[in-house]
Amino acid sequence: MAIVYKATRVIQSYSLLLAHSVYLFFPFKVIAGIRETDEKFYYIVKEEKNYREALMHCRDRGGTLAMPKDEATNALLADYISSSGLFRAFIGINDMEKEGQFLYADSSPLQNYSNWKDGEPHDSTGHEDCVEMLSTGEWNDSECQVTIYFICEFLKKKK
Repeated sequence: MAIVYKATRVIQSYSLLLAHSVYLFFPFKVIAGIRETDEKFYYIVKEEKNYREALMHCRDRGGTLAMPKDEATNALLADYISSSGLFRAFIGINDMEKEGQFLYADSSPLQNYSNWKDGEPHDSTGHEDCVEMLSTGEWNDSECQVTIYFICEFLKKKK
């Protein structure tokens, strides 16, 4: 079942993200609420996709996979995952280009912040090139072809 929502103040984040009166079409109960910072909106998509499909889903809507570049954003996303009743979700970090060199989805390198789970990243299968955030906020390298929920990130429009 699908529902067409008119993005207005009721879905404030979408109205700010995609202008002030746009129609969005997405399957019922796909989005698990919205979180935001001063500059960005985040939403968990409760539709299992592999990493590349998740990245394209976010990009097709004008965003990218979430890129926690500081502790505050990481904590916000971890709380979001946990309060949504989830254990994990893809975020926008991977080392697909060069093994061991993790980059954000915008191709910028990890610099001053990371939150790897103890012992991670370890690429135990030789194919763990994508990153999932656990409900604890810790990061784990994961195989890119697994299908799990994911978090999209959007810049707020400047007024």
